[in-house]
Amino acid sequence: MTAIIARILLRYGAGALVALGLVDADIASQIGADPDLLVLVGAGVALAVEMAYATAKKLGWAT
Repeated sequence: MTAIIARILLRYGAGALVALGLVDADIASQIGADPDLLVLVGAGVALAVEMAYATAKKLGWAT
């Protein structure tokens, strides 16, 4: 599931960079297909989720 979210985030991010004119469309298509970058973003998403869970437990929020 994390890989799916990472791929979606990368595609939207690459699309935003193309729309702003910061990145060429060919490079943007490579960003969404790069498996190493997907792993990196996926790990970041997983880390963010775990940090949010730990914060919720620490503050006594519902988990």
